[in-house]
Amino acid sequence: MRIESSVTSVSWIPSEAMTGPLRVPIDLGIGHYDDPLPDHIDDLEALREADRFRFANELRAWIDIYDGRVVDAGYSGRGHIGATTMFLGLGHMTIPAVPFPDIKSDPVIAATSATFTQTAGGRTGAPLPRTISRPPFVKVVAPTVWTTLSLTIRADGSHDFEVAGASKMPRHFIYDDTGDLVAKSGMIDFKEWTQESFGDNTPWGGTDSPVIITAVETALERELSTRIMRGGKKPKILSLSAGEALVEQGEPGTELYLLLDGLLSVAVDGEVIAEVGPGSILGERSLVEGGVRTSTLRAVTPARVASARGVDIQESVLHDVAAGHRRERESKSTPLLG
Repeated sequence: MRIESSVTSVSWIPSEAMTGPLRVPIDLGIGHYDDPLPDHIDDLEALREADRFRFANELRAWIDIYDGRVVDAGYSGRGHIGATTMFLGLGHMTIPAVPFPDIKSDPVIAATSATFTQTAGGRTGAPLPRTISRPPFVKVVAPTVWTTLSLTIRADGSHDFEVAGASKMPRHFIYDDTGDLVAKSGMIDFKEWTQESFGDNTPWGGTDSPVIITAVETALERELSTRIMRGGKKPKILSLSAGEALVEQGEPGTELYLLLDGLLSVAVDGEVIAEVGPGSILGERSLVEGGVRTSTLRAVTPARVASARGVDIQESVLHDVAAGHRRERESKSTPLLG
């Protein structure tokens, strides 16, 4: 009997992911950020042809079972690379990306399970001139992007996955074997990525990078985040250092926040009851429950937050978001995956 399963990372560039002078082409409209990916993917190739992502790592694998034991195992997925579209005057130019060879470790086969590990990625075909931290101190070709996924399939039909490593850029969304969005990377470090992610500092050079993986936000939060970032009025972008508070419980507040990058803890009466990652909408409860902050939000890692006026958001939407954020009723903090 054959059992198959999969896990897929799909990577894209969200709004405000790029910082410093290297984001000038985006600001000038030559390059572009990506629209948020869907909650469910049925056709990965159609998504690539529509220029919806930068690259994807599709880890598909199988095991053959005889008499309750694993007798054979293998891979059936691969990496997918997108293209870079540049808008020049009245037209545009699409530059094919440069895929790197997929790295597939030999399956680790036990009596009743097998574990598979696959790295996929590459770099854009468009140049990205920049200074770097070591000789030759200047690079023209773009840095490398990748994810390393691990998948364990068991003889009883169960399976689980891990994101074993990933580049610091862009955002990596993780989809399960049914095509549902189940996790995402929690931090983008554009500066480190541009200065370090090439040569020996990639899996093709023998080095991987750890990645923080968080639970996904709700569909309503994703819809609202698009309104905040791409609506009529541009939000204010705040940067927080690890340990710095965004808001304190009990203080007045009229702003609504969208966590763009990093992790924040949510504490009520001094007890941390949740950790939230990018895409989370925060601060809505003070807008619908009397104007007072109901929790303390503090940066666990360096973080960036978009601040919008609560009066610019429809009140019914704020009530719907608040209804799903009564975290003090939950038993403990939201677990991190991976």
